[in-house]
Amino acid sequence: MNPLSQERAPIYEALENFKKMRVVPFDVPGHKRGRGNPELTALLGEKCVGMDVNSMKPLDNLCHPISVIREAEELAAQAFQAAHAFLMVGGTTSAVQSMVLSVVKRGEKIILPRNVHRSVMGAMVLCGAVPVYVNPEGDDRLGIPLGMSVAAVERAIKENPDAKAVLVNNPTYYGICSNLKAIVDLAHRHGMFCLADEAHGTHFYFGENLPVSAMAAGADMAAVSMHKSGGSLTQSSILLIGPAMQEGHVRQIINLTQTTSGSYLLLSSLDISRRNLALRGKETFRQVVNMAEYARAEINQIGGYYAYGRELCNGDSIYDFDVTKLSVHTREIGLAGIEVYDLLRDEYDIQIEFGDLGNILAYLSIGDRQRDIERLVSALSEVKRRFGGDKSDLMVHEYIEPQVVLSPQDAFYAEKESRPLRQTCGCVCSEFVMCYPPGIPVLTPGERITEEILDYIEYAKAKGCSMTGPEDPVIEHLNVLKGV
Repeated sequence: MNPLSQERAPIYEALENFKKMRVVPFDVPGHKRGRGNPELTALLGEKCVGMDVNSMKPLDNLCHPISVIREAEELAAQAFQAAHAFLMVGGTTSAVQSMVLSVVKRGEKIILPRNVHRSVMGAMVLCGAVPVYVNPEGDDRLGIPLGMSVAAVERAIKENPDAKAVLVNNPTYYGICSNLKAIVDLAHRHGMFCLADEAHGTHFYFGENLPVSAMAAGADMAAVSMHKSGGSLTQSSILLIGPAMQEGHVRQIINLTQTTSGSYLLLSSLDISRRNLALRGKETFRQVVNMAEYARAEINQIGGYYAYGRELCNGDSIYDFDVTKLSVHTREIGLAGIEVYDLLRDEYDIQIEFGDLGNILAYLSIGDRQRDIERLVSALSEVKRRFGGDKSDLMVHEYIEPQVVLSPQDAFYAEKESRPLRQTCGCVCSEFVMCYPPGIPVLTPGERITEEILDYIEYAKAKGCSMTGPEDPVIEHLNVLKGV
C-alpha cells in the first residue's frame, strides 16, 4: 500500500500492534493500563485506558516525531493540502498561540480583528506583540460582528507597514467569512504573513460549495479545530503551515508550551478522524449542509426567529457564509439568545453551542441526525409559544470599539489593584473579561474600561451569560492598572 494512502492511520495501527505485544509497564502513566484505577477503567473501558500510554520507540514522540507520528502528520498535510501539519494535543488554543508566536515577538505588530478568540490575545500576553485592530463592521439587526473588509485591512497595513502578520477568522463563530484570498494576497504583497484561525472551519477542506479554506487561499498558517466539526476527541487539533514557513522553527515554538506527554488517545483520534474525513468527508458534509439548510428553512417558517445564511453576503465584510452554522437570531420573539439557550437545555434536554444577547448557535457536524434536527425545530417553536414576549427591554448589542492604552503583555504584568466593577470606569483593565462560549473578549489587558462596557457586562451577567476571565469568579471586581 502507498505509504501516503489516506486509508492508513499509522498511530492507531502502532497502538494496535503495541497492544498485541503484552508489554509489562514500568513507565508512566501510573494507572498501568487501568489496573491501578478500577473506577476510571469502569468509566472509560479497558481498551481506552489500555491505549493511554507513554511515548516510546514503537510509538514515536510528539516533540520530535520520526516514525508513526511523523507519518500521521504527513498524511494530515496531504489531506489538508498543506506543506506540513502538526498534531496538537493542547486544543486549538495551543495551535493558535503557536501560530502567533511563530511570526511575532515582543514589540512587533500583528494586524487582526478585535473579535478574535481569547487564545489570540493570550498569545499577545505571552510574546509581547502589539495588536493593531481592524474594527469589524457590525450587523445592527443581528448585533453580531462581521468579517474584516479588504479596504480596512489595506488601511491598517498602510498605517502599519512594519507589521509582521495579518490574522483572519475563517469563519467567525456565527459563520461569517472575510474575503480570505484577497487578504492573503494583500498581506503577501506587503511582505507580511497571513494566519487563519480556522477553529470552526475543518469542514472547509473536505466539503463542497463551502467557503475557501486557508491553505487553498494561500495562507501561511492555519489552526484547525478537528474536534469541533471533524469528529476527533475534545482538545485535539491540527496546525497547518504553508511553504513559506520553516517546519523546524514552528516545531520549536510548539514545544515551548505543548506538553511533553502527548496523549495517544488524542493523537489516535486525530489520525482516525483525518482518515475518515479524507475518505468520506465530501459525502458526510454534503449531508450536514442539507440538514442545516432544512433546519434553517423550518426555523424561519416558525416566525419571529431568523436563521440567517448566505443571503447576508455583501461581497466584502460578509464575503461568504458557512451554511453548516445554524445561527439563529432570537430578539424578535422577546428572548435573548442566552435565555433560549437555557430554555432548550432545561425544558427540552437540548444542548446547543451557545447563546449571546441576541443569537443562538446550534453546531451541526458529522454526528448529527435528521430526527435531532426535527426535535430542535419543534422545541424552538414551543419556546416561542410558551416563553416569547415583548422585545422592548432587550439590549441591542453593538460592537464596542476598544480604547487601547497599553500592549496586552505590559498591562497584564503591570502593578494592579482590584476595584468594585462600577468603580473601574475610566481605568485600564489588566485582565480578560469574556462570555464563554464564544470566548471573544469584552475586555483584554490594556484596554480602557467604559460605561458602555460595564453596562454590557452587567446586562450579560443578569441574562445568564457565562462570564469568565477575571480573578474574581463572580465578576463583582476587576483588576485595573494603578495610576493609569
